[in-house]
Amino acid sequence: MDTANANSLAYLNLQPDDILDAVEALGFQCDGRMLALNSYENRVYQVGQDTGRPLVAKFYRPERWSDDEILEEHSFAAELSEAEIPVLAPLQHNGENLFRHNHFRFALYACHGGRAPDLDNLELLAQLGRLVARIHLVGESSDFEYRPALSMESFGIESCRYLLDNHFIPNELIESYTSVCEHLFGHIEDCYNRADHPRNLRLHGDFHPGNVLVNEDRLHIVDLDDARSGPAVQDLWMFLSGNREEQTPQLEALLSGYMEFRRFDARELHLIEALRSLRILHYAAWLARREDDPAFQIAFPWFNSSRYWEDHILSLKEQLALLQEPPLEWLD
Repeated sequence: MDTANANSLAYLNLQPDDILDAVEALGFQCDGRMLALNSYENRVYQVGQDTGRPLVAKFYRPERWSDDEILEEHSFAAELSEAEIPVLAPLQHNGENLFRHNHFRFALYACHGGRAPDLDNLELLAQLGRLVARIHLVGESSDFEYRPALSMESFGIESCRYLLDNHFIPNELIESYTSVCEHLFGHIEDCYNRADHPRNLRLHGDFHPGNVLVNEDRLHIVDLDDARSGPAVQDLWMFLSGNREEQTPQLEALLSGYMEFRRFDARELHLIEALRSLRILHYAAWLARREDDPAFQIAFPWFNSSRYWEDHILSLKEQLALLQEPPLEWLD
């Protein structure tokens, strides 16, 4: 068995003893308590210590990111933390923050508790807007060298191609799927043209309510695993929910906070539904790529049924209609 396959097999069969042995190999004394945290792409655990607060150990899925890409994410998190932005950066140990133990690559983080943000709280949304703007001020100061960009090619076209080439789309739905994708890509390109193809900057990349912890009046931002380059609005639109009338005051609150630190180009509002469409396409391909992972089979038992693909195509058709509507309005 080659190294890549051995690493993948070990990852799929990661055991509690593997986790504790890896952490203790760095000199930490674990007390045996361990709690699996909500993560599907990587394996993430809260690990208790004999003394001091618990640690969070993140074991990276093999073959997803290279060492250079992971270290670039870690470096970005450290930059944000040094700028006093409440991002949880990986802990340093003996000058390193990406560790190896047997078949595994892992990182350690301080453990912080909290709840998901209340998106009906407009002041909290303004606070989030301020934090996003500060992230982007750091993000635009230099470019990623190894991390990819969010694009129609990487999130949309490649996702569609993967699902078709690997025969995930049922035969009777292929014509409908390919047709709606072709129309989507044309309208997404129109949205980017109307936004005047904004500059890409370093982003959180997957900034949604699940990656924010609220503890009283303090926020902590977690999980930069999907950090990549893209337009600024990518780190904002996932905090909008409900219909257009509900999203308008949410957007106003986010951008009122954002504009306290950084200018926002209102033309990027043309990209909200385009980015949502790309995320839907990418999510389906992500599930398909992980279909053989036992953890995914337990968490997503409904995936790859005919009903799933029918609903997926319906959601793409709904996005096609939304892409043809005017963008959300914001009075700058």
